[in-house]
Amino acid sequence: MWFAVHAKDHPDSLAKRMAARPEHLARLQALQAEGRLLLAGPFPAIASEDPGPAGFTGSLIVAEFASQADAEAWAAADPYVATGVYAHVEVKPFRKTLP
Repeated sequence: MWFAVHAKDHPDSLAKRMAARPEHLARLQALQAEGRLLLAGPFPAIASEDPGPAGFTGSLIVAEFASQADAEAWAAADPYVATGVYAHVEVKPFRKTLP
């Protein structure tokens, strides 16, 4: 089943985000290679593709996992959690309808 991982960043965590980004992206690329990633990306703090020093407010990842527990365990192991980028992570089942 698909699960949505919605994470909110700590304020002023841009430097931590950028430092942990390669490891974070590697985990997403592994899901993509397995055909289990629907989408992933950050929420810019301002309406811009490159928000610069304004940074980001969080992330959204939609990926396939065998269970809620598996999705939560995967999300909890994210480098952004370990390095203090994410202040809060919520995992919810997701049903893709369109397209």
